[in-house]
Amino acid sequence: MQTSISVRHGELQPGDQPLVEEKVGKLRRLFDRINAIEVIIDLKQLDHPWVEIKVSAEHASSCVASAEATTVLGALDLALPKIEQQLRRTKEKLTGHRAVSHKHIEPNLEAE
Repeated sequence: MQTSISVRHGELQPGDQPLVEEKVGKLRRLFDRINAIEVIIDLKQLDHPWVEIKVSAEHASSCVASAEATTVLGALDLALPKIEQQLRRTKEKLTGHRAVSHKHIEPNLEAE
């Protein structure tokens, strides 16, 4: 899995990049088919940083979530639940809609 973190209009604090990588790396446990995760952090407005997370997975459409907060890690914490929900929904669509064949349906017999 490839993880890339890019920052626009500034630089991250020295300890923030490992924390971002650690938090984003946990998305792998939700969906095994993740190919790449891209995190874009925009520091144009220093008092309201903006974070966007893009996740691409094989045989599925890309998931995108963004959030804005007073800190970079706060914005990341707001965007992560959004992307997790999208990944859960994508996984459910791929694996949960298997039809049951008529052989496995028990007949409903009423005793008279």
